[in-house]
Amino acid sequence: MSRPARVDGAPPQDVRFCRSADGTRIAYAVHGSGPPLLLAACWLSHLEFDWQSPVWRHFLLDLGRVATVIRYDERGNGMSDWDVADFGLPARVADLEAVADAAGLDRFAMVGMSQGGPVGVAYAARHPGRLSRLILYGTYGRAMDQTDPQAVELEQTFRQMIKVGWARPDSTFRRVFTNLLIPGATAEQAGWLDDLQARATSTENAVLARAGRMQADVRDLLPGLTVPTLVLHARGDRMIDFSLGRELAARIPGARLVSLDSDNHITLADEPAWPVFVDEVTAFLTPDRVSAGTPAGALRSLTDREVDVLRLVGQGRDNAEVALALSLSVRTVERHLTSIYAKLGLTGRAARAAAVARLLAAG
Repeated sequence: MSRPARVDGAPPQDVRFCRSADGTRIAYAVHGSGPPLLLAACWLSHLEFDWQSPVWRHFLLDLGRVATVIRYDERGNGMSDWDVADFGLPARVADLEAVADAAGLDRFAMVGMSQGGPVGVAYAARHPGRLSRLILYGTYGRAMDQTDPQAVELEQTFRQMIKVGWARPDSTFRRVFTNLLIPGATAEQAGWLDDLQARATSTENAVLARAGRMQADVRDLLPGLTVPTLVLHARGDRMIDFSLGRELAARIPGARLVSLDSDNHITLADEPAWPVFVDEVTAFLTPDRVSAGTPAGALRSLTDREVDVLRLVGQGRDNAEVALALSLSVRTVERHLTSIYAKLGLTGRAARAAAVARLLAAG
């Protein structure tokens, strides 16, 4: 079942539904163009309401420019079934599996963000052949140290706040969570996230979902992951401490950590960290974009000198170093790169990384 949806001038998305292993109906949506990118996102979402969001809209638009984005509302949230009792990690992984299968994804990249990170890690461990690459954004391997009395007491306080304040008409209690998620928000952004919490799920589901997430621990799976992995985490994240992102990168073989200069758990559109996020994700996904459709003749159209330039760029050399190695002027190197980009049909800030990736993919 599916239906095209457009909200407040947003690009069209195709909203669909599938059934998880236990019969729970999961809503998912597809938008954008390029290689597939599946989002195992945070639990507070609403596939249609998010398009109106001053907090999420830029995320959806910018990712949709570089990939075909498949995202879904977790069980108990948004447009998915609310009448559920099981919020454990195995059930949530089964939901992701159902979405990937229903969307017809044979091989794809994935973003595991916030509480969706452990779901993404568990899926990657179970289905290594289906993932081309994994992005872990603002997430963790273990939700909470159950042996830490202070952590346990704080978690009990949060759950009590949800019980007494989630459904109240005023946002006093929900604002506590908003301030942790986006302390740098404008009044409009904070107000929208306050509203999303009440709209995305019920009080009962919020409590049950949080209890289920606090049990998640995928740290033992991290050393066995074989998929190329990029970890992005805000240094001042108040919801999920930066140290947990650093731990992910340290435990996953070959993973690279990018620290974002932000205090926000959700990177906002107007802060300097956002273009860094976009550039890093775009460059990381470039090999998928290359394999998805570079004309075979495009690379063959490069001259020998252009190939020489591109190989040196691929070694991480800047234009001045390339010029010195090939006895050229920097201006000549720049002209060669401009020609390479034109022949390969590349534009924008990620063109350099994309050109290198295409050369490497061609062997």
